[in-house]
Formats: sequence, structure tokens, C-alpha cells
Amino acid sequence: MSTPPTSGTRPGGLSAKARTRIAAGTFLTPFFVLFTVAMIIPVCYALWLSLFTEKQSGLGFDGPRTVFDGLGNYASALGDQAFRDGFWVLLGYCAFYIPLMAGGAIVLALLLDTALARARRFFQLAFFLPHAIPGLIAALIWIYLYTPQLSPVVKAMESGGIGFDFFSSQGTLPSIVNIALWEWLGYNVVIFYAALQAVDRSLLEAATVDGAGNWRIAFSIKLPLIRSSLVMVLLFTIIGSLQLFTEPLILNRGSGSAVTSTWTPNMYAYSAAFERNDYGLAAAASVLIALVAAVLSFVVTRFTNNRKEARA
Repeated sequence: MSTPPTSGTRPGGLSAKARTRIAAGTFLTPFFVLFTVAMIIPVCYALWLSLFTEKQSGLGFDGPRTVFDGLGNYASALGDQAFRDGFWVLLGYCAFYIPLMAGGAIVLALLLDTALARARRFFQLAFFLPHAIPGLIAALIWIYLYTPQLSPVVKAMESGGIGFDFFSSQGTLPSIVNIALWEWLGYNVVIFYAALQAVDRSLLEAATVDGAGNWRIAFSIKLPLIRSSLVMVLLFTIIGSLQLFTEPLILNRGSGSAVTSTWTPNMYAYSAAFERNDYGLAAAASVLIALVAAVLSFVVTRFTNNRKEARA
């Protein structure tokens, strides 16, 4: 006499839990394969490459030899004034860019979310459209608008008695911040607006009945309820700021601006790899940039979690 199948198990088959695990593994495998190929392997290769350097053998007739250098490339990068100055440039960039980006996106999203807003779909598209333009094209567009001999904007400023050199040492940083804002502001507006749309409208109606105005509702109800979106945008903005590369590279190559080939840490790594052919130094610089990004991400996440626990 055969034993009846246990609950959740088909005759001659797998249990429901086993089938769920197999299905989950089947769907997750392509992601982990792509993640390994596109992320894990390149990171491991960069770590390995950063431990080696090329040195001339003998009198130099045999060409360079790749030798193990340990942490020598890291010491060279940290000891290079140009690499350290790049982080000071990023610090100034973040001081301008992050408050303007986060604050501007929040204000625009709150305005779109108010009951008085009209043509929401049009403004969402208008804000997001610049993000659809690649960073390279955006930088080229703004170089045209910054060039005095070509730009109608500069001519209008000069006719109004406003003189500003966008390519000078004082004007370069604001110029790049402006390009980045034009590219990414609308993207973050859409994120904040989507988060605001998920806020329970009954809470807003109750606050209105209690006599709260739009400002009080925005800062006391809406912003606390979209804190997770604020943290996410802040993290992405910090990481994106550390990866600043395309905009200053275009200004360096085509405008005669004050941007040098090592103006940011990413440009330093690019210059080391493709101008000096020092791939070990470039890999070490890239690893250091990634470590700084990881530390800053951890600090921001930790700080926001501590504040959330303190409020609870």
C-alpha cells in the first residue's frame, strides 16, 4: 500500500518551497551573472592591477617590465598634490551642487504637488527632458552658450552690463555646477514628485481642516513622509559628484578653460591611464575614489538612520 503524499508535495515532484527556490534562482541568476561580469570582475581586476607597476630593466634596452609594487601606487597617488587637489575641487563642487540640486528638486516637486498647480504633465516632461540628453551633448551645448563670440546669453549679459567669464578660474566651477543642475534637476524632481503622490491624501485633508497652511503641510507632513526618497537622492547625488568627469573633460578639451587634465580625481585617473600609460596608478586612484564614495555613503546612511531612531 503506497504512502499518501505529504501536504504541499506533488506525487513524484518537489515541495512548494523547493519549487519557489528554483523559480527564484532561475530569475535571479541572470542578474548575478551580469553583476559579476560587469562589477565584481572589473573591481577585482582593478585591485590586482593597482598592485603592479612598470619599471625599466637594466639600461632600458629591454623595455619596461611589470613588477609587483604592493601599495606603491596608492602612496604615489596620495602623495601627488594634483590628486589631492582634485578632492578639494570636489568638495567645492558638492558645497554648491548638492544644496542647489536637492533643494531645487524638492521645491519644484512640492509646487507640482500642490492643488494650485496646473499642467502638471507638461511641467514634468519639461523638467525631465534635459535628463534625456547625454552628458556629452549637454556639455557641448553649454560650451556654446558660455563662449562670448557665439553665445546669445553672454551677449545679452554684456548688453545689460554684466560681465562674467565662464571659463576663468573663478567661473569654471559655477559653470560646471550649472551644467550638472540642468542635466539632473528634473530627474530628481520626478523622483520626489512620485514619492509625494504616494502620501496618504487623508492626512493632508486632515491637516487642512485643522488650519495648517501649505508651508506647514509641506515641512511637517510631506517631507518627513518622503524621507527615504530624500536619502536615496542624497546618496546618488554624492556618488555622482565623486564621479564628476564628462563635463570638466569637455571644458578642458574644447574651450580653453581653467580646467586641467587632473582637475578631478576621475580626470586624474583617466590622465594616468591614457596619457601617461600608468595603469597601476590609474587603478589605485580609482580604488581610492571608490573607497571615499563607500565611506561617504556609509556616513550618510548611518546619520539618517540615527536621526530616524532618535525621532522614534
